Amino acid sequence: MIWASWSDFFDMGGYGFYVWGSYIVSVICIIGEVMLVLKRKRTLLKHLSLIHEATKEEKINETTS
Repeated sequence: MIWASWSDFFDMGGYGFYVWGSYIVSVICIIGEVMLVLKRKRTLLKHLSLIHEATKEEKINETTS
């Protein structure tokens, strides 16, 4: 397809709203998924750190008893 101007390109033969709208929704979903994965990673690392500290303290308490 050959477009005569940028306006024709963005209009996409009358389907521009649906085409660009679906791109926007897809990008928003991908960004949201990346943000959720990063949040889950931070939470998991925090929990693992707390578990590690707790087991380290238990081992110290066992050796001093």
